[in-house]
Amino acid sequence: MAESRPAPVIIIHSLAHALAALTAAADVDREIVLASAPEAGLSAGPGWFREIVTAARDAVPAARFSVLLDCGDDTGAAMAAIRAGVEAIVFTGPADVATRLAGIAGQIGSRVVIDPAEPALDLATVFFAHPETLRRRCSEILAPVEG
Repeated sequence: MAESRPAPVIIIHSLAHALAALTAAADVDREIVLASAPEAGLSAGPGWFREIVTAARDAVPAARFSVLLDCGDDTGAAMAAIRAGVEAIVFTGPADVATRLAGIAGQIGSRVVIDPAEPALDLATVFFAHPETLRRRCSEILAPVEG
């Protein structure tokens, strides 16, 4: 199914969130972006994010998605995320540092995003919700546009 709308960004905070988002996306065959919470690259770390993404990908193989780990302006967190193999990171630090990080990331097939898209949904608003509630919230923003 060809999709002309950009892939919506869904901010996740747990494996349950990732599973709900990917299940909802697979249900409507829509690509999404799984994004971390702001500065999660510093607080939770790239290993945590990478493992959530791996487990979610294994559990919902039909889902089409990309990922984005927010490292804020912390160069060390960004480098750790690149070394951990995170496919894309948000870096809000100085432009010259972002350029250097992008060069390093590009060598291993990763990328640096300096101006990420606004999230369509942040699952923090339903942090501890039942998995079905989480999936339903994701489905609401992924519904096809009538017209």
